Amino acid sequence: MGDVQHRDIVVIGGGIMGAAIAYYCSKAGLNITVLEKKELASGTSSRCDGNILAIDKDPGFDSQMSLKSQQLVHELNKDLEISFEYRNPGSILVCENDQELDAAQKWVKQQQDAGLEFKMLDRQDLRNESKYFADDLYGGLECKTDSTVNPYMLTYSMFHSAQKHGAKVHTHTEVKNVSKDSAGQFVIETSGETFTANKVVNACGVWAPFIGEMLDVDIPIKPRKGQLIVASREQPVGLRKVMEFGYLISKFGGERVVDPVTDKYGVALVFEPTESQNFLIGSSREFNGFDIKVNHDVTKYIAKRAVRFYPKMADMMVIRTYAGLRPWTADHLPVVSHVDEVPGFYVAAGHEGDGISLAAITGKVMEEMLSEKETSIPLEPLRYDRFKERVTN
Repeated sequence: MGDVQHRDIVVIGGGIMGAAIAYYCSKAGLNITVLEKKELASGTSSRCDGNILAIDKDPGFDSQMSLKSQQLVHELNKDLEISFEYRNPGSILVCENDQELDAAQKWVKQQQDAGLEFKMLDRQDLRNESKYFADDLYGGLECKTDSTVNPYMLTYSMFHSAQKHGAKVHTHTEVKNVSKDSAGQFVIETSGETFTANKVVNACGVWAPFIGEMLDVDIPIKPRKGQLIVASREQPVGLRKVMEFGYLISKFGGERVVDPVTDKYGVALVFEPTESQNFLIGSSREFNGFDIKVNHDVTKYIAKRAVRFYPKMADMMVIRTYAGLRPWTADHLPVVSHVDEVPGFYVAAGHEGDGISLAAITGKVMEEMLSEKETSIPLEPLRYDRFKERVTN
């Protein structure tokens, strides 16, 4: 073991959160070091789709946070040197029955009241959107501001710029233990060297609870598995993100009119064209620990669901399937917060399926918190201790 290296702020986790925190902090002149146990973006940030959405957020705080993030990504597209396939086509939700259409109308009204660019779509709008849609679909909604990125490239690009601003990034450096010494400094023992730090930010996504445990901090994040299919676009099925309205219902735990297996795995249509002329199809949701093996039954149901909305998709080529883990919290909001019991310890994790959407705003407010500035959004709903109050009440 070499000399102990002292750093001001150490961020644990080299995914999109670590990248955004490193980028905004280094740009603001903070001394920042990132530790990643494998390669950058090797966890959830490379096993997901790349959407920056307001369409699937609860109106109010949740969608405002997404809008803020969308604006920041729009700026990142100008500021970062390495392109990350940013496109800004908007996105749509399609409804399968009257019940969903009624719910969609309420959703659009709520979002419009909150000042967002939402509107209803009718059968003809869907026809214009894609000639591949099933004939019996007769409505949906769109959100104009939604954009899409390559999440792996965005992570990589933010790290690239952060390093130019002086951030240090150590890959293949697994954190084995974090403790506090008598002087109140953090001691971070890794698979390589040992670091001391004044402040530590836990940006480990689904693995955040393991780092929390080292400091006796209980972080209520659970891995929620999701699967995707990558298929080849032999014809242009559609030019932007499409989800079924049932995706929202499964995200927030409502009742859907679907068969038991679709319900059990939370299978709901997500279609996303990629820059490379392929498309991604999802999605599923299940709690199954840290297992990321592809479950072929789930793949079958995802494919079946896609064919329900796009019958001609049955003839298209599947290239590969993969699974990832969403860092889930009970109220579907991340923890972006100082932990008062351990001065100098921060958490930026638990974004569930919205990590790509919310990375930029998370990086920005972490920088503001660490610099003790006023934050761009109110952080009250993202406090770490909000879960404790629940337990006692």
